[in-house]
Amino acid sequence: MTDVHPEHAQLQADRIYLGWQYILLHPDPGPPPKRPSPAQEPSPEAEPDPAEQELIRRERLQEDMLNRPVRIFRIFMLVLSVLILAAAIAGYLAWSFALLGLVAAGGVAGICGYALLQGDRAVKYRVLEQQARDERQRQERDKELFRAQEEHAQRYREWQDSKERHDRQLTWYAVAVPDELDRIDVAGGTLPGWSALITLLGATRLYSGGHLTVLDLSEGAIAKDLIELARKGGDDPLVWVLPVDLPRLDLGATLKPEAFADVLAHVVSVSEEHRTTRDLSFDNAILERVLEVLGENATISQVTAALRALAQVGDPRDDLRFGLITATQLERIGTLFGRGVSDRVVIERAWALESQLRKLETLGTEAVRLPPARLRVVSMDRQAGVFGNRVLGTYVATALTHILRQSAASDRPWYHTIIVAGADKLRGDVLDRLMDACETSRTGLVLTYRSLTPTVRERLGRGHAAVAFMRLGNAEDARVASEHVGTEHRLELAQLTETISDSLPGLDGGYISTISQVEDGREERGESLADLAEDITESTEWGRTADKISEKERVLQRSREFLVEPHQLQQLPTTSVIVTDATAEGRRVRLADANPAILTFPKTTLGELEELREAVLALDPQEQDGDGEPPPNLGPPPPRLDWRKGRQ
Repeated sequence: MTDVHPEHAQLQADRIYLGWQYILLHPDPGPPPKRPSPAQEPSPEAEPDPAEQELIRRERLQEDMLNRPVRIFRIFMLVLSVLILAAAIAGYLAWSFALLGLVAAGGVAGICGYALLQGDRAVKYRVLEQQARDERQRQERDKELFRAQEEHAQRYREWQDSKERHDRQLTWYAVAVPDELDRIDVAGGTLPGWSALITLLGATRLYSGGHLTVLDLSEGAIAKDLIELARKGGDDPLVWVLPVDLPRLDLGATLKPEAFADVLAHVVSVSEEHRTTRDLSFDNAILERVLEVLGENATISQVTAALRALAQVGDPRDDLRFGLITATQLERIGTLFGRGVSDRVVIERAWALESQLRKLETLGTEAVRLPPARLRVVSMDRQAGVFGNRVLGTYVATALTHILRQSAASDRPWYHTIIVAGADKLRGDVLDRLMDACETSRTGLVLTYRSLTPTVRERLGRGHAAVAFMRLGNAEDARVASEHVGTEHRLELAQLTETISDSLPGLDGGYISTISQVEDGREERGESLADLAEDITESTEWGRTADKISEKERVLQRSREFLVEPHQLQQLPTTSVIVTDATAEGRRVRLADANPAILTFPKTTLGELEELREAVLALDPQEQDGDGEPPPNLGPPPPRLDWRKGRQ
């Protein structure tokens, strides 16, 4: 049977963890059954029962009322007998007649006395009969009470078993997707919700021995907790904050001229949403010819100098004086294209290219040798311009695409994972090329979209991908999401998720660059063994409230069900994630909570519900281990996790 104890569970490298699902397989049995209370029995020393005394009094009163004429008649006969006897003694009546009168009156008086005696006996009999009936009823009540107490004892034992199963059961099951998937698309959500999801997903990938690259286009520092968590686990993450760290960003420096021209052409197209493939090809041709003149290892500043010369903008002598181009290169650039109408078209495009690429002029000008790191974060400074950040983001995404295209396929899927937060800020063709490159190189890709634009809708869930939906504030986005998931699905939402989401603070601060603090060379770092649950508690905003959350978990055991409807998707808690993925049995729809602190709960398991359902339902609290001791409690926290050495 599958081991369901959390202390025995381990992260699996072939699973991508997206949260935990709240399920109570054993419902709360409620309060214990009420014990039957026996009727109060009188003690032998107690006073007589008033009801019994009242019964005897009524019976005797009734008998007295019935026997009163007989008693009066008997008295009359006795008086008559005395008078007859007195008359006979006085000589007024002959003794023969007196004896006859005495016999007659005495006989009638005796008959009346016998009738009265029979009445007294009848009263006593009825009283005894009533007492016998009461005694039989009391014995019957005792028997019924005994049976009720036996039934109560049985129900109470059953309630104890149910209560113990309910109290011991797991409440949070992992929601994961297999690494056979090529991509995970996350639609909707808030910045705190993205932070929770990326912290959980990134931490589990790092622990399983993988490498992670985060391209944060959200300008919300959503990977800040993940950076602190990785640093707590013994890693030294590399963090670039653009454009400040642009001089030390050497991404794309090793690309061949053809690939470099392609990257720059896509960067230029970021401001021109309606540019076609033909337009991109034209820009690419101009840049290829310019790079051919400049030679390999040309910098962006050299390219922009050549484009200024081609567009006849400014004084080329300044660029000659700064050594950006040589006189020979300047002469060759002047003869790259023909004269006439086509020359004017080239001049206009060269000017447009130079105006866009000048934002990247400092790229790689101060590049240093950086130490290896398993977590790399490239972010955009919120203080920079919106357009400049889009240019920088497009450059990083396109350069990553070309690096992936030139690398061999990994032996292990998702060993290297790329997370692009705010992917809806990239052009559709840039996303398509990145998706294809990740698929061929077996690199895991997670894309988060703030809104479901037409470009996003066309690509949502395309190919072998899982789709996750978070809170969708826009009504139209919520409608599209509900149609994608299916409104017939009924999901269970934990009260704890709603309560914690309502109390979460917003993200504050930003990234702190580590690149500006790195000196040329490689740092030596030792191995460290860290407890992932403990690290989450100490180094993340989610974990700092883990103790309070754990205390609330004991109280907030309720949940509610809801249908996947647009208005419900607009009211999802911050950390709720609806995960949909295709399996051999059909499409699965699950509701998860991406709060990383749930990993610290004693009743959280890293196993999935489908795998553990039968084992959990079969768990018997009366079952004994082989040594006669009861089974171990499900309470201890998850095992110590080694960040540096992932387990398979």
